[in-house]
Amino acid sequence: MLHVRSIWNGAISFGLVSIPIKLVNATENHSISFRQIHTEDGGRIRYRKFCELEDREVTGQEISKGYEDADGTIIPITDEDLAGLPIPTARTIEIVAFVPEDRIDPLQMDAAYYLAAGGAPAAKPYTLLREALKRSNKVAIAKFALRGKERLGMLRVVGDAIAMHGLLWPDEVRAPEGVAPDSSVTVRDKELDLADALMDTLGEVDLEDLHDEYREAVEEVIAAKASGEAPPETPAPERGGKVLDLMAALENSVRAARESRGEEPEEEAEVKRLPQRKTSRSSPKETGGKKSTSTTKKTASGARKSTAKTSQPEKKTTAKKTPAKKTPAKKSASRKRPA
Repeated sequence: MLHVRSIWNGAISFGLVSIPIKLVNATENHSISFRQIHTEDGGRIRYRKFCELEDREVTGQEISKGYEDADGTIIPITDEDLAGLPIPTARTIEIVAFVPEDRIDPLQMDAAYYLAAGGAPAAKPYTLLREALKRSNKVAIAKFALRGKERLGMLRVVGDAIAMHGLLWPDEVRAPEGVAPDSSVTVRDKELDLADALMDTLGEVDLEDLHDEYREAVEEVIAAKASGEAPPETPAPERGGKVLDLMAALENSVRAARESRGEEPEEEAEVKRLPQRKTSRSSPKETGGKKSTSTTKKTASGARKSTAKTSQPEKKTTAKKTPAKKTPAKKSASRKRPA
């Protein structure tokens, strides 16, 4: 941590305990940045700051802050004005409460920082706060001032260090109104079962194995053009058709996920049973009920006809007593009646 430049120096206020700390960025941005250039000749595009009153370019030393009032009036605000604000968090991270971590909405999460102990005197109280957080299984909610505004933060233990996540104020998180589908949708249990199967098949992942493939592809393009070579061609992504059958899409997703993970054949047997459930579901219950009823009627009518036929030649059949040739006897008897 010594080689990382701190961006803020102050102290943690923990009851009557004061812990000198240094604020260090816990994250870094690896995105590739581009410059704006003139398309015709590749010249750099630069922004210059002009004063509207004097119509001339001004330097950074001549620029300060100002608040624009509703009527357009500009009220100058100096750094001294902001530094003298009567708030206790100007140079202090003031812990106001300890709460379970699940009380914090992830939507409130902002930038992350490490809190480094500010010298040898801070080692003891720093360790005390860290161990207290560990044993309580809670996080500390604090207020602090950074870059001209008071902020909300959450302190938690990461390894042997204390990390602080900046939090948005509750009124800065928008309500999810108008985001969910307007129409009511019914999800069947079998669809949820397949979704659960897909989640289980995809399983967990070690976040250390994930990397920015887009950044790597951009680096390859830059390296190719810098060496005068043609950029590598990227195959066009396959365009999936419109999903008409959600169940079929889920089943295919489960099957593809298991194949990509190299699952054993016996585990695929579960996937093969899924289309059977879909087949039985493809015929509506009402249609199946009508077919069953009509079949019953036909069977009943057939039984009545069979009973009517057998009631007439019952004496002849009994007299002959030839069960092996019972059917031909009925046919011959039916032929003789019309004559």
